[in-house]
Amino acid sequence: MTVANEVDTVTLQAPPTDAAAPPGPFLSLAPHPWSKQMVPASPPPPGCPHAGPARRTVVQAAAFAAVGIASAAVPGLAPTAWAAEPAPRAGAGAGTAARVPAAKAAADALPLRADRDSQGDILAGFRKDQACLLFLHFGDAAKARQWLGRLLPSISTTEEVARFNQDFSRARKRSGGIDPVSMSGLWTGLSLTHPGLRLFGGKEPFPAAPPGSNAEAFTQGAAARAQLLGDTGTSAPQSWLFGAEQSATAVHAVLTLAADNPDTLAEAVADHRDGAGAAGATVVFRQDGATLPDALRGHEHFGFADCISQPGVRGFDEPDPATGTTVLGKPGTRLIPAGEFLVGRERVGQRSNGLPAWATGGAFQVVRRLAQDVPGWWTQVALRLAELQKAGSAPADAGKEWLGARLMGRWPNGMPVAVCPAAQQPREPGVDPDAKLDYGADPNGWGMPLFAHIRKGNPRGGLVLTPGRPPLAQAELDGRRLMRRGIPYGPVYNPELGDGHGPEASRGLLFICHQADLVGQFELVVRKWLNEPDFPAGRNPRTGCDPVLGPDSALAFETPSATGSRADTLYFSRFVRTEGSVYAFSPSLSVLRALAGGHLDDSIEFHTGSVLHPGEVLDAGKVRLTLDSTGDLALLDSQGRRLWHSDTGGSGHDAVLTSDGELVVRTAEGRPAWSSDTAGHAGARLLLRPSGELVILDGDRVLWRASAS
Repeated sequence: MTVANEVDTVTLQAPPTDAAAPPGPFLSLAPHPWSKQMVPASPPPPGCPHAGPARRTVVQAAAFAAVGIASAAVPGLAPTAWAAEPAPRAGAGAGTAARVPAAKAAADALPLRADRDSQGDILAGFRKDQACLLFLHFGDAAKARQWLGRLLPSISTTEEVARFNQDFSRARKRSGGIDPVSMSGLWTGLSLTHPGLRLFGGKEPFPAAPPGSNAEAFTQGAAARAQLLGDTGTSAPQSWLFGAEQSATAVHAVLTLAADNPDTLAEAVADHRDGAGAAGATVVFRQDGATLPDALRGHEHFGFADCISQPGVRGFDEPDPATGTTVLGKPGTRLIPAGEFLVGRERVGQRSNGLPAWATGGAFQVVRRLAQDVPGWWTQVALRLAELQKAGSAPADAGKEWLGARLMGRWPNGMPVAVCPAAQQPREPGVDPDAKLDYGADPNGWGMPLFAHIRKGNPRGGLVLTPGRPPLAQAELDGRRLMRRGIPYGPVYNPELGDGHGPEASRGLLFICHQADLVGQFELVVRKWLNEPDFPAGRNPRTGCDPVLGPDSALAFETPSATGSRADTLYFSRFVRTEGSVYAFSPSLSVLRALAGGHLDDSIEFHTGSVLHPGEVLDAGKVRLTLDSTGDLALLDSQGRRLWHSDTGGSGHDAVLTSDGELVVRTAEGRPAWSSDTAGHAGARLLLRPSGELVILDGDRVLWRASAS
């Protein structure tokens, strides 16, 4: 299950395995305490009252802000893997040479696949059948930094993971869909919480935490924001297994270990626990996860195929030349700017992150343990189906999967209900089941219910802000997507298998997602979409909350009638419970190296290609940078006094840092109204330092500076 598009899951579970062993024959890393050789992969282990029908009436819908769509946010609106590479065929030298320019061209077109600084799970995805997360607390900062220094060689990069995944996919395709047993990998990822960043960096990570900002949300943490996200009652932090600890035992780091082989993972976890223990760390909690076995492989515990609809990323996923906006081979998957998942890259609408320099190249990570009451949920589905059949709104011969599919939005095999509403159809091999999925022609939810889990989390092209008006274009929701990396935990529910497989066993989904905007992506999707009964807004009766992840709610099950749309009201209780939640951040390797030395750059970075609009502010605590309402770019102190300004009042329209390293205030026509005159320095950085100065740097060299002096 996932909080964003579908039920989430990505394969993993079982015994833990750790570190990032040396890459085998094609990669070599400096030796470290946890390095190991990759081993051949082994096969996976076998392992409510009913209110009756109500007439639909058209009610004025809420404004854009009510559903989290800001006009400024959308266009048009105010080492550790080994892969067996086949040897070249005899006589193929010329062909191989001819492929070199093509390979280079492909790399140039997809530069993020060669990224050796960002962590591999963010864009590439670990995609392993076994995983273990260790939630660590450190008692001594110096020892913690030494531990981090030793861990660094094992952190898996985007380039490593992407290359392995590509080779694995090719081998799997050649073998007719069978996983290549000759290929095995072990991945390692590290994320740090707010207390963790403060411990490793030796100071407060954020120079300021304005209300409503990512800095505020991350600093407060998941437990403090539980009520905002619907984690109340049995899901309240008081009952959590991790994430609600007192400061003396708070989680500092989340170490993610993922492998193809359970034995490899178990050995790695043991080594990592020993290494962390030697550094004075305590394992606050250990969470194992694994892909479900046999027929449930690729499914979550309710029985539905998961993690089908992931966003494509510009610069990482190959575009379809026929459209330029979708992923090749996945017609229904839009390409999203990489800056929505990796801080520092271009974002939708060229928005600025307003985050410190330490965040560049990394991503916010959300980890949630979601317990699933499988028999309880399916019993409820059967009861609600009987109510619909009695009302004549469901086929008399429909089974509970008919309604379960409408609650999820997909049939158990992953086929969308909107594509095959009457019954589940087989998935065609190699064909994206979401290729034609769009809700634009279904404003009332007759084909795909408005409350369906995958529609609430990703409205696609079917979000109608005002009933009777055209829906928003899909592009206007690109900035709300999440990169989901979840995995099931616990044994399958099947009492026939004996002890440990009944309702008494602990099972559920370890929900993990990455994003560049914690508030505008994860929190918005959960708070304003999944948990909001009036989303989409302005309907009577209201749509209801997400029946899979959301709180108790009345759902409006709509069907066509002679006079329009008829709605049967169904009451759904919550059968997915939050048992732990952590907000963390996955820094780049260069930032992790700095943290190992006790250094944390808390300057606010204004990234290349970002645009500052009138009224927007970059806040570094004692100093702020803003483009005021007249178009004047100004550096202000904490009292609002000007320390420096561009003197472009009346002519400035926006401000941008060009790819050539030049800060420019532009007119409404796009002409320069003021410039820093620093062109010719591609890759230059603009930093707003808490000390009170604004600088443009080329490496360590200052190209331009503005300050009180």
